[in-house]
Amino acid sequence: MAALQRLHLSLLCAALLVAGCTSTPKPGPSPSTERDGALPDPPRELEQTPDALPEVETIRQGGPNRPYSIDGRSYLPETRDVPLKQRGLASWYGRKFHGKPTAIGETYNMYAMTAAHPTMPLPSYARVRNPANGREVIVRVNDRGPFVPGRIVDLSYTAALRLGLLRGVAPVEVERITNEDIRTGAWRKDGERVAQAAPVGATTAVLTPAAGAQAAPTPPSSTPSAATEPIAPAEAASPSATSPRTPSSAAPVFLISTAAPGFWVQLGAFRERRGAESFQQRVASELAWIAPLLGLFADSALHRLQAGPYATRDEAASVAERLRDALKLVPVIVERR
Repeated sequence: MAALQRLHLSLLCAALLVAGCTSTPKPGPSPSTERDGALPDPPRELEQTPDALPEVETIRQGGPNRPYSIDGRSYLPETRDVPLKQRGLASWYGRKFHGKPTAIGETYNMYAMTAAHPTMPLPSYARVRNPANGREVIVRVNDRGPFVPGRIVDLSYTAALRLGLLRGVAPVEVERITNEDIRTGAWRKDGERVAQAAPVGATTAVLTPAAGAQAAPTPPSSTPSAATEPIAPAEAASPSATSPRTPSSAAPVFLISTAAPGFWVQLGAFRERRGAESFQQRVASELAWIAPLLGLFADSALHRLQAGPYATRDEAASVAERLRDALKLVPVIVERR
């Protein structure tokens, strides 16, 4: 009898051991511990992605601006249009969240100039500075985070790239740009020029040169046609700064100081005029349908290649989608008033 009981006990222990083994989770990271990082083969020339262009946006009531709790910590988002200045650590987020909804319901694009902040009113715009190298960017804040003590902002991959922060967490300075700053133009730094809208017909693709501007030299046979040739701006430069002669099929280059109101699709921004003109010519040669609508807007810091104007944001978004597929870049929609 005792021997039979020992046999039953042994079989019971064996059964429990097997059950315990089958309940053991398979090795490998769970979604909560999955490492974030970059995607393979990022778009080219991300370093030249333009800053987000601040525009007055209504602060959401409720929704992403309601009080919330994460990991036992409570957060009280600001709901007023007030300034905010902070110094602290910045991180960045990428493939783990790429294509997923942000706090305000937009799709997160790690290649756009955006950021997340735990309490800044959404949506907002902010200037972020890396004091280690002096670089600055302007981002649109459309998400919540980071939720790690000491960190004050989570940057998109491209924003972190432009600031030189892809290697890890680093100190930054963050300054919110208020709607009042945007209305008055106070958000722009000294020396930056605001492009004033001019009453140009919505269907007019030709942007006239500013007074005193000189057209880049081109052969007589390359006289531009408003219907078929792109026109881009240029600064009155010394001979040593003049870009190389363009092919005879290219249009002359003008300095643009005024632009038609409406929605414009920004394809890129360049610190050097030569790079901007080269890219303008490349786009015009590859995509004839967009060539007549291209214009290059120069300010004190950047040369911005834009196409437009379009009467509605939806129309501009449709064009941006076509350009994204054709050129493998991330266009930005800019409204000029």
